[in-house]
Amino acid sequence: MGLATPLGKDRATVARALFAGSRDGLVPRDDLIPGRTVRVGAVADPLPPIPAALEPLGSRNNRLMLAALEPIADAVGAAASRFGRDRIGVVLGTSTSGIAEGEEAFAALRRDGSWPPGFHYRRQETGALADFVARVLGLTGPAYTVATACSSSGKAFASARRLIAAGLCDAVVVGGADTLCRMTVGGFTALEAVSADLCHPFSANRDGITVGEAAAAFLLTREPAPIQLLGVGESSDAHHVSAPDPEGQGAERAMRAALEDAGLAASDIAWINLHGTGTALNDSMEGKAVHRIFGSTTPCASTKGMTGHTLGAAGACEAAFLWLALSAEDNPDGLLPPHVWDGVADPAIPPLALTGPGARLDGPLADPRARAAMLSNSFAFGGSNVALVLARGDWS
Repeated sequence: MGLATPLGKDRATVARALFAGSRDGLVPRDDLIPGRTVRVGAVADPLPPIPAALEPLGSRNNRLMLAALEPIADAVGAAASRFGRDRIGVVLGTSTSGIAEGEEAFAALRRDGSWPPGFHYRRQETGALADFVARVLGLTGPAYTVATACSSSGKAFASARRLIAAGLCDAVVVGGADTLCRMTVGGFTALEAVSADLCHPFSANRDGITVGEAAAAFLLTREPAPIQLLGVGESSDAHHVSAPDPEGQGAERAMRAALEDAGLAASDIAWINLHGTGTALNDSMEGKAVHRIFGSTTPCASTKGMTGHTLGAAGACEAAFLWLALSAEDNPDGLLPPHVWDGVADPAIPPLALTGPGARLDGPLADPRARAAMLSNSFAFGGSNVALVLARGDWS
């Protein structure tokens, strides 16, 4: 697993910031909305350059993805040697692709009367991400992008697993990336969904999302591994184009489907990474759905209080956080990511066991060698829902 987030871009750095509840990656920007300064989750680390041969596909989104790919490149190369490059697929999620570069190019057109030298519209095509990664890694198996808004890179795991189950691939590079751009921040601002400052998921004072950017990449195979993709659940409630079902029925179906797919009971889940955007409707419906399945005792948190909402990258980014929490190497003390907010619970949301600073896996789960399973939610516009279960240990 590799990642690049507002918390850092190597596993050790991200793990330290994640378990400490850091908000250092949430920074003010005054260049995204005219006349307004907004907080965003920004990746501050230097990003690798675009290979010269692929410069027509150059974008910050692809550079973020390159940073996430670096830690898995050797594993991908080894898989290519075992299976053949035509047997390795690429399934990635995004929503913005290279729109930021398109915005800059259009501004230059308005200013100068011509497009900037070297700009090509392919940089902002939704499918550019998977095409770029396949070219970088020299893979010739199926390669495509999933674009279902905020569930995109979560649903990429489901698509990748289906390619393997169908015998079309022996391994799949799976994950996603999304990058800050004016269109996204402006769109959510027009919906009156952007927080005035830092987001506070599940708070009575919540006033919207903090937009972020991130990338995460995994190599998915049938082979045994310390961390497993144990279950995937999807649903499409189509309640409204942008508002979720207020009772969270679609969210509940996705979580129950993920548990059934994994062969687990709700009591087997040690921690839940909530979708938890900080908007009034999302947090309310998710709180109801989680409480119906897990009650008020299963530890849970929204990590968006530390990264912002990374949109199409959220599913993969937050799956990476599950990975870090489950990893004996990255988390030997069994720490859980804290729920970072103002601490003012909304009495209209059923009570949840939101993890505080220093929270840990307890009982037998405190042993980093003990088997444990965790669940992560991603819910999108149009009722496109996905829940993932990752686990360590033998659940056969």
